[in-house]
Amino acid sequence: MGVKYSSKINKIRTFALSLIFIGFFVMYAGIFFRTSPIVMTLFMILGLLFIIASTVVYFWIGMLSTKTVQVVCPSCNKVTKMLGRVDVCMYCNEPLTLDPTLEGKEFDEKYNRKTRNIKS
Repeated sequence: MGVKYSSKINKIRTFALSLIFIGFFVMYAGIFFRTSPIVMTLFMILGLLFIIASTVVYFWIGMLSTKTVQVVCPSCNKVTKMLGRVDVCMYCNEPLTLDPTLEGKEFDEKYNRKTRNIKS
């Protein structure tokens, strides 16, 4: 059974969504400290910081999405966005590359790293 890959953009969006839920959970946990207003306030502020961090991540990925390369997936024929040398289709998880030296090679996310110490 192969490894399940996910589009980089979808990974970052999932991380931002998880920050929102973590923020709500932390705020909700603050309700259990109603007898101590200082602790409850700290939980509320910490939860708010998680939600603000999520907003920053969503803004960042939105700006990053404007710089992506749009390609047509050869498998599902839908237009998808690529970040880096290799990525997967956002719809069908088909491995994609624009680098002709990587065509036919096994998909590996390590090809996107800055260091070029990757064995052929």
